[in-house]
Amino acid sequence: MNKAESVTMCEHLARTGYEATSKLKEADLVILNTCVVRQTAEEKVLGTLGYIKGMKAANRNLRILVTGCFVGPTIEALRAQFAYVDLFFRPGDYSELSKWLQGHDGNKELAAKPSVQRAKPTAFVPIIQGCDNFCSYCIVPYRRGREKSRSADDIICEVRRLVTLGVKEITLLGQNVNSYGHDLPAQPTLSNLLAELSNIEGLARIRFLTNHPKDMSRDLIEAIGRLDKVCEHVTLPVQSGDSGILNAMRRDYTADQYRNLVWAIRDRVPGVAVSTDVIVGFPGETDEQFERTISLLEEIRFDVVHVASYSPRAGTFAAEKYDDDVTVEIKKERFSRLEAANERIAGEINAGFLGRTVEVLVEGVKGDKCYGRTRGDKLVFFGNGEDYAGKLLDVEITTTSPWALQGFIRRI
Repeated sequence: MNKAESVTMCEHLARTGYEATSKLKEADLVILNTCVVRQTAEEKVLGTLGYIKGMKAANRNLRILVTGCFVGPTIEALRAQFAYVDLFFRPGDYSELSKWLQGHDGNKELAAKPSVQRAKPTAFVPIIQGCDNFCSYCIVPYRRGREKSRSADDIICEVRRLVTLGVKEITLLGQNVNSYGHDLPAQPTLSNLLAELSNIEGLARIRFLTNHPKDMSRDLIEAIGRLDKVCEHVTLPVQSGDSGILNAMRRDYTADQYRNLVWAIRDRVPGVAVSTDVIVGFPGETDEQFERTISLLEEIRFDVVHVASYSPRAGTFAAEKYDDDVTVEIKKERFSRLEAANERIAGEINAGFLGRTVEVLVEGVKGDKCYGRTRGDKLVFFGNGEDYAGKLLDVEITTTSPWALQGFIRRI
């Protein structure tokens, strides 16, 4: 989401006459787009703000803007604490950014400048902001607010524009993407939107993330299986394999309900790649409860597992009601065990691609290799460095690892 919002902000800046610089010390304007989903992320934000404050002390003309999840509803408190920041604006509130730019750098001739041309064949498209779930550990609803969907017409218009700029694959984004549309007058669903977007000529692939298991409807599962442009890849955070921990997390499903959901998806979408998120060391998590998470990973065999250690976030239910009673040492040990299981299982899954030919959407060149992804989101390296960006190629896999595949082009 932050990447998508950064691209949009760059477009606003380009229309006002700004050009990007890779050197922070050369900047006239710095926009800090922040993430505070974990305590370490917020600490990094504070450290970066301190560094930029020093830059402004040396250059009074430097302008500093801050957005993202660091900017909650109490903007006045932020202004008082960080008086050297020129503007705080809520994530996705481009009207505030535009108003500030017009007031400081308004230029009617530059305002007509076309949107930034995208070089990459993939793009992120936010379709719903905020979250209504209030999981006990999560700060996001307090920073991004309640769920607010974009209109389907607005999304379709944006995707059509992206396709004219060379985009072949889009990823629809939301903190809870599969609850899309429930707050709109006609209450369109994500499956409705997927069907509409599949009709856009020139668009080759559609992905979406992140899903909440309780909102993964049968209708959406059917759409993934039915619509050719929708990739066979589902991001479905489980967070824990123990129903007691899931209840304390306020996830609104049990471990068995999650299992049944995955089997339903795999039954309707053969070969689907499933990725997940897991939190270790949630308050009160016992060794037995953690072992249930390990067992779930071994049973379901996810393609990718994103592991995080629990850290209390001030203002969340868990931080207020539960003691952070799992030691750092135990969290590290559990983290390492999950990472090791993930690496082994991913390696075994990817080994099954050896000798197979897969379709790859080429994204660019790294070193002497092209790279891209399969429909199941497997990273593939191949070729001799010639740039095939934007092309769909058949690649025969000759080498596998837990994190990537390698091969050679079968057909251009």
